[in-house]
Amino acid sequence: MSPRSAPADAPLWRDRNFGTYWLAQSLSALGDSFAYLVLPLLVLHATGSVAQMGLLTAVAGTASVGAGVFGGVLVDRYDRRTLMIIADLVRLVLYGLVPLAWLAGPQVWLLFVVLPICEAAGMLFQVAAVTAVRNLVDRDRITEANGRLQATYATAAVGGPLLAGMVSARFGPTAAIAVNAASFALSAAGLWLVRLRRPVPADEAGAAPTRQGPVSEFLAGARFLWRQPVLRSLTVLLSVFIFLTFGFTDVLIYHVKHDLGGSDRTVGTVLGLAALGTIAGALLAAPLRRRRGFGVTWIGAVSLSGLAILGIGVAGTVPVVTALTAVYLCGVSIGGICSMSLRQEITPDHLLGRVTSAFWSTHYALGPPGAAVLTWATARYGVTWVTVVAGAGCLLVAGAGLFTPIRRAGAEATTHRRGLEPATQQV
Repeated sequence: MSPRSAPADAPLWRDRNFGTYWLAQSLSALGDSFAYLVLPLLVLHATGSVAQMGLLTAVAGTASVGAGVFGGVLVDRYDRRTLMIIADLVRLVLYGLVPLAWLAGPQVWLLFVVLPICEAAGMLFQVAAVTAVRNLVDRDRITEANGRLQATYATAAVGGPLLAGMVSARFGPTAAIAVNAASFALSAAGLWLVRLRRPVPADEAGAAPTRQGPVSEFLAGARFLWRQPVLRSLTVLLSVFIFLTFGFTDVLIYHVKHDLGGSDRTVGTVLGLAALGTIAGALLAAPLRRRRGFGVTWIGAVSLSGLAILGIGVAGTVPVVTALTAVYLCGVSIGGICSMSLRQEITPDHLLGRVTSAFWSTHYALGPPGAAVLTWATARYGVTWVTVVAGAGCLLVAGAGLFTPIRRAGAEATTHRRGLEPATQQV
């Protein structure tokens, strides 16, 4: 028997199954927030180079994109919860190796082995996590569920960097990585208690149930994505946005430590307090989309992020940088929740993993070279020049959205609104 969700008018926190999933996701997010801060710090401590930080980000991002190509095929073929548990256990083991190896001295080469594999496992986890929401709540509560999940992720992101900064300052970055590894063990234990609804089989959804090769199955998701006007436009514009912002965290950490003279604890405080912007965005996404429509909300969110990036490079104090980073993360949160909810609402369940995989792997493909370019430019020209160019580019992305089907997309994504109908799909 499939697990039942809470009644439509009951708060989601009363749904025990969703609550357990919520907790497991929060623990996983806590681990991610540690890695988000500590791994760049580990490289900076060992090499002193922002370019090396960008190179590691680029290599890890490439592995993530590669995993994304076939992650959706695995998610649509196999049990989503099991795949998430496996991904957590892989990250537990590999991140646990780093502090052990560092006992013999800095081993930067190991990060170039461990982080790409962990990022690939993380991509598989994320694809499965997005599709799992469809199997946890009713369709009309997807945006609400995503908002609550993102708000909780952001809460973990507030405490995570703060705690990681303190642990790193007191015991060193490797101790913080050990805490990161332990969080994935707790996440896997929580997911083991979750029960997902049975996905709708392909034959019940009106598609041929024939299983094809991995490439053909991935292309089925890509074809759906390309034939749906709003999703196609989002994919193209987000590819440019990701190119401009994928290396932003490395630039921010370098700016706080190198230009503003901050410590590890200062960096953790900046990232932790700035994550309050993600919480605000998560709470605002659903009501803004209902009142203003998808298009206005998404374009406004990208514009907000661009304006914040523009200001960060010229900000001369840590508090101002923190506030602007919070504004940037607020915009990213609102835009991300809206686009993710849209995909979940209009994509058939049997294609959801592949469509999510195609969406992420396509627009994240420009992330690794973007990070390499951004950090190289920072080392050569300075933070101010790079952030002004990146921020202006984000504003151009938002402006381009006004000339695509995104602008006309309504508040509620249904299969009957113009531009939001599922594309005709043969699997």
